[in-house]
Amino acid sequence: MILYYHPLSSYCWKVLIALYENATPFEGRILEDPAVAEAWLKLWPIGKFPVLRDEVRDRTVAEASIIVEYLGQQGGGSFRPIPQDADAALEVRLMDRLFDNYVMTPVQTCVGDRIRPEGVARDSFGVAQARASLGKAYALLEARMAGRRWAAGAEFTLADCAAAPALFYADRIVPMRGDFPGLAAYLDRLEARESFARVLREKEPWWHLFPFADG
Repeated sequence: MILYYHPLSSYCWKVLIALYENATPFEGRILEDPAVAEAWLKLWPIGKFPVLRDEVRDRTVAEASIIVEYLGQQGGGSFRPIPQDADAALEVRLMDRLFDNYVMTPVQTCVGDRIRPEGVARDSFGVAQARASLGKAYALLEARMAGRRWAAGAEFTLADCAAAPALFYADRIVPMRGDFPGLAAYLDRLEARESFARVLREKEPWWHLFPFADG
């Protein structure tokens, strides 16, 4: 398997966590290389990443949540991103959407505003809305996850693959550790898990490029 990715992308982190959970063999191709980027765009002209290319099965798989589900379907290892129980699976998919849509999307608004080219007007209103949305999301997640070890219950799932990068980045923009102790403790557990700890170690050569790196 070949993963086309960027080492600072939250959605790429989501897939990397799943790959590392099951020690799935793969070749990582970083999109900083122009030749890699050209090959990636031929596979997925819409220009979004990550993209997984499964040469054995002649499959190109895009969108992080779908890639994680695809990896789960291929078997191997003990990590199962989607539970077999239908109700539990719905909760996992809901939590996945909450982290992507209501945590990571506001983060991207704030980051996008910070990295606008010089001379381009800032969107202070949009950033204020995004920060307020993060506060609302924190409160919702704090309540919904009360008593849970992982995002959707007792098992580490797709929802946690989404939560780890989303909360890691969000905490640097709107810190959560003072007002949301349950969510903060959960982020601590995520950062201590080897699959995510490995992602965090691997980001270091590029981390200075993140505009909130000192946050």
